[in-house]
Amino acid sequence: MPAAAQATAPATVPAIVHWAGESLQLLPAPALWWPAQRTLFVADLHLGKAASYRALGQPVPGGTTARNLARLDALIAAHAPARLVFLGDFLHAREARTPALLQALAQWRARHAALAMTLVRGNHDDRAGDPPAALQIAVVDEPHLLGPFAACHHPQDHASHFVLAGHAHPVCSLHGAGRDRLRLPCFVQDAGRAVLPAFGEFTGGWLVPPAPGRRFHAVGGEAVWALPDAGRGADAPARAAGAMGGLAPQRFGP
Repeated sequence: MPAAAQATAPATVPAIVHWAGESLQLLPAPALWWPAQRTLFVADLHLGKAASYRALGQPVPGGTTARNLARLDALIAAHAPARLVFLGDFLHAREARTPALLQALAQWRARHAALAMTLVRGNHDDRAGDPPAALQIAVVDEPHLLGPFAACHHPQDHASHFVLAGHAHPVCSLHGAGRDRLRLPCFVQDAGRAVLPAFGEFTGGWLVPPAPGRRFHAVGGEAVWALPDAGRGADAPARAAGAMGGLAPQRFGP
């Protein structure tokens, strides 16, 4: 990249949180980085979703798989992880297993052959099937315990571990003057658990309502930042809204 381009490239600004006694970084990729264990957590890639829609006759444009894998390449290059954990829904559906997608996945995996990868099965993985064995991605059921964390797909409570989950594709709504409204992906923290935003770019999202003790970190503009308490009334400049319901241990959403 030319020097001038490097000088103007936007800086990536994570948010630092402390969960289960560990310092973690919420990345705008979006992903979660656990520096002490050099572990990346990514939720809900839904690879091949566009191809699945095209197989049903829907005129959906292509290219999302290539872009998602390129974003994973950039994330891995930036953090040099020892382990990458997918929190479910790696492939979208059985129709996603096209020759083009499987070849792209094989080439991507070859670029990161030394990186340990684990998939915690989600509801879409149950339908799509496990990734090809040649990809050497360990596949496990939830909860998958890693230190003080329980890696899950579905948001749920755990008796002894802090849950890191996906599935809900959480988004928040920011409100400004003049009836401005901006919808952004977000990390959502409740007591004993947190839900990561979807990594896949063709995934949609669920607006998450405020709740006592619930914390939101919005993702946008190459940064992640904590939102003010949504329960402080009309003066709050940022407010999470919606109708998803509580992040209970139920199987809702995509």
